Amino acid sequence: MKDLKKLQDINAIEGDEGTKIRQIFHPHNTLSGIRYSISHSIVAPGKKSKLHKMKSSEVYYILEGQGILQIDDETYNVSKDQAIYIPPHSRQRIENTGKEELKFLCIVDPAWTNEDEEILE
Repeated sequence: MKDLKKLQDINAIEGDEGTKIRQIFHPHNTLSGIRYSISHSIVAPGKKSKLHKMKSSEVYYILEGQGILQIDDETYNVSKDQAIYIPPHSRQRIENTGKEELKFLCIVDPAWTNEDEEILE
């Protein structure tokens, strides 16, 4: 069944913005006709994603670790079991401030496309 996924079976890619990403569900790999995408992302200790913005809205759900999320001119301390909404066209980056990997789910609506993302640095 194509709609049942195991994270370990999904190949990881290095995101242009500096994260390690496993695309779990996306319209191109899901049978149910979804319009959003959901990925599992990892930022290593002491690392941060590149400043970027998306045309789509996003929600980050923190699974493990701690960090600082910048959305435009605001910063937020984030940690396990927190979720945060990122409006479309917001300048954003996430930094791992802990000693363990920062792991989070990224839900993008409508689904992530390379054309919808702009790296700002």
